[in-house]
Amino acid sequence: MPHATIKLEPGVNQNRTLALNEAAISYTQLVRFIPDARGIGLVQKLGGWTKFFPSNVGSTVRALWAWEDTNSNAWLGVGAQNRVDTITALSATGSYVTLTTDGKYTYNVGETIVVSGVTPTGYNGTYSIYSVTPTTITFASTTTGAMTVAGTVAAGDALSVISNNTRSVITPRSATQSAAVAVTTSQGSSFVTITASNSLVNNGDTVYIETPIAVGGLIIFGVYPCIFVDSNNFQISVLNSLGQPVYATSSVTSGGAVPSFAFASGTATVNVTLVNHGYTVGSTFTVLVSTTGGGVTLYGNYTVSSVVSTNVFQIIAQNQATSNATVSMNGGNAFYTYYHTPGPVPTGTGYGIGGYGIGGYGTGVVPSFGTYGNPITVTDWTLDNWGQIFVSCPVNGPIFTWSPTAGVTQASIIYNGPIANDGMFVAMPQRQIIAWGSTFNGIQDPLLIRWSDVGDYSTWIATVTNQAGSYRMPKGSKIVGCIQGPQQGLVWTDLGLYAMQYTGPPYVYQFNELGTGCGMVGRKAAASLNGIVYWMGQSQFFMLGQNGVQIVACPVWDVIFQDIDLTNANKIRVAANSYFGEIAWYYPTVSSGGEISAYVKYNVVLNQWDFGNLVRTAWINQSVLGPPIGAGPSVNSNYIYQHETSPDADGQAMTSNFQTGYFEISDAEYKVFVDQFWPDMKFGYYGGTQQAQLQLTFYVTDYPHENPRVYGPYAMNNQTDFITPRFRGRLMSIGMGSSDVGSFWRIGAPRYRLQPDGKF
Repeated sequence: MPHATIKLEPGVNQNRTLALNEAAISYTQLVRFIPDARGIGLVQKLGGWTKFFPSNVGSTVRALWAWEDTNSNAWLGVGAQNRVDTITALSATGSYVTLTTDGKYTYNVGETIVVSGVTPTGYNGTYSIYSVTPTTITFASTTTGAMTVAGTVAAGDALSVISNNTRSVITPRSATQSAAVAVTTSQGSSFVTITASNSLVNNGDTVYIETPIAVGGLIIFGVYPCIFVDSNNFQISVLNSLGQPVYATSSVTSGGAVPSFAFASGTATVNVTLVNHGYTVGSTFTVLVSTTGGGVTLYGNYTVSSVVSTNVFQIIAQNQATSNATVSMNGGNAFYTYYHTPGPVPTGTGYGIGGYGIGGYGTGVVPSFGTYGNPITVTDWTLDNWGQIFVSCPVNGPIFTWSPTAGVTQASIIYNGPIANDGMFVAMPQRQIIAWGSTFNGIQDPLLIRWSDVGDYSTWIATVTNQAGSYRMPKGSKIVGCIQGPQQGLVWTDLGLYAMQYTGPPYVYQFNELGTGCGMVGRKAAASLNGIVYWMGQSQFFMLGQNGVQIVACPVWDVIFQDIDLTNANKIRVAANSYFGEIAWYYPTVSSGGEISAYVKYNVVLNQWDFGNLVRTAWINQSVLGPPIGAGPSVNSNYIYQHETSPDADGQAMTSNFQTGYFEISDAEYKVFVDQFWPDMKFGYYGGTQQAQLQLTFYVTDYPHENPRVYGPYAMNNQTDFITPRFRGRLMSIGMGSSDVGSFWRIGAPRYRLQPDGKF
């Protein structure tokens, strides 16, 4: 009987039918391809992983970043998503409160949680977990009374760093207040005192005042540094966009003047009353708190159409009022958010008269940091480093920094940076923070890019003496994502790709369109590997190389784009792996409930693809910490893993397999009888024990559309000379894989014995 050798084509093709995909692979799970000079597809088991950090992170990790400080310590930044769990029961025993949840998440002793929505409201707040079971969380509380369950519990561990096997939470904390305030100015001073009950301000904090307050000739609106005085009073230093002090024109204490709006029936013109407003015709007035009156809702940016008096100006609404009405923004109250920064400014420094000067800032008792405010709520992060300084930006939030050598326990806001951004990165080598989907006034512009000065992330307003600036993309509806690519920044909108090239003063950056119809599908779907940038679009894969933007042909297109959940496209994570010249995309499918469940992987050396199921919600390539690091899965066990460190899945068996298309002889004119199969494999690592245990399965049919007859699985190891399956059919597919612990394998050129066996 004659023999035939199985020499598989490298890569996977799912676009073909099984019959068309002869001598090639149609299905894979946790395998990879190794280049071979003869073009044979050397399929092998994917490298495994081990825990990088031993403990559960607590919530879904959405971003990772590795860097090194000036003391040569390597760090891993971890950006997690706050999880929110429904409280199903609540009970109190003595000073301890126990919450019962549905057990969806695993909590840890010592972890910070935020309880909200329960009655009495005294139970709401931030706590440290005292004890846990799979379905309960216990913490200490001084509140007593009857309880009504209708609330939630959220983990407060969104931003942390890992070094020397120790994880430290550095999540920024904030508190929001909406209340009447007393504002005091002193003529000729840029300092303003704000009286607000239980203000919770600490030295070094910043406050984002979202409703303009007019007093003493000043308009207080935006982000300011805070000076703690006592528990009910704090000071801010009023600076202009250039960081220069703005002085009050009179000494006065006011209850706080916020804008009020007068709507007149049948007209879109709205009178805005704001004492000593200082606005001129053509300037922009921003309504940050949605305000409704006369059937009209105001929110966003408006151009001042006319100035009636020093206290009144006019704007044009989007539609005419249906009735007369006069309403105040936010009910006449100030609305503001505190971003808490650890620790006071050292003695002998601080805020003096006329801005930053000599001297401290008075007396007062500084409250204990960490006992107030809430960890910020996050769905995603972008992370980077500015030298040794860790830079982080929550989606739709401000930019924070943290230094590993400063001895502080919390990330601090860049107070004069843009207050809301979709993401950021650090441009190199000139070192500037680039923010996209950014803002000047608190209302995000999805096409706006802003950047800080060179070497100074505290300066964001462009002048003739610095290199800060901004640019609004001319096409598309939004910026989807940006990265620092080879020698240039890269900006993807939903429609195309632009290069952001540093040119120096006066324009700083030049923006060039590199391609259209090649927009990116999600925020983190692009990465650079060996000088080439790869990304996933809405229905294609692309690369940017020496020949510009090119489509990367994808023979597994059906698997991805017929099943991907595009409503959760921003959860897609690109995963470059320099160890094997691979780049993967982890993505959610239609049936996966909005979370990542599958991957597709491209070998840039072989120009071939494979796919499978595995959850990784964050990833970094080879770094100062060694081989690639990934995080996942997202339910019950949110661990961080280092890849290519083991043949197993964190000590557990890893199921790796593949299945070929159909083989045939004489175009399937004849049936074939197969009675013997000779394995040709590597059953272990070079120089190691050849101990892999594989299973071999044959799928046999006479017609492509029929359900195949299954023969096997047959056990196969290093001692197996041959297998005797004995089957008859026109078409044959081979499946091979393993699920044992501690093994490695790679296919060679197996052979099978066959003979024609008639046409019917």
